[in-house]
Amino acid sequence: MSNARLTAVLMIAVCALLLVSDNGARIRADEKPKKANVKVKDITLVVPAAWKQEKPSNRLRLAQFQVPAIKGDKTGAELVISSFGFGGGGAEANIARWVKQFQPQGRKQKITMGDCQHGKYIVVELSGTYNKPDGPPFLRKTKPVPGSRVVSVMLNVKDKGVYFLKLAGLDKTVAANTAALRKSFGGDAAKEKPFEL
Repeated sequence: MSNARLTAVLMIAVCALLLVSDNGARIRADEKPKKANVKVKDITLVVPAAWKQEKPSNRLRLAQFQVPAIKGDKTGAELVISSFGFGGGGAEANIARWVKQFQPQGRKQKITMGDCQHGKYIVVELSGTYNKPDGPPFLRKTKPVPGSRVVSVMLNVKDKGVYFLKLAGLDKTVAANTAALRKSFGGDAAKEKPFEL
């Protein structure tokens, strides 16, 4: 076989492989996005396969995930899971701390509570200018990031302690993934009630 003919055959084979892999990567409209079960200490979360699990960046984190950006946002979001046993300062103290992480001007907040298979939970949704931690936690440095959204969950797991799930990033990306965050631990926004401080 001549070099020209061999090159043509190889080109056809490569094009065929690219077409197959491209078609295989597409999700049909009637297919559900793939999910992954992830065990985090005493709980199992069901997260979208697109959320990439990473090695925790510090010892206070049990797990962390990178959530891809949606169109219009320059960066993705991060989901962090932590637990401090039965400590952590109680609901009111944690909510007050989370609210203070956003600058008062233009801040929006919504606080709800519900029940899931793990136990009772509280969801705190905040948007506006986030004083995002910058550097190691012990330095307590922050930098203001306008157009942010943070959804924090306090999940009381019966006889196991309190788990904290925090999804933080730019507004559109976090808003687009908030329903998936709730589903990950079995929460249901339709059944939640307002939480009064």
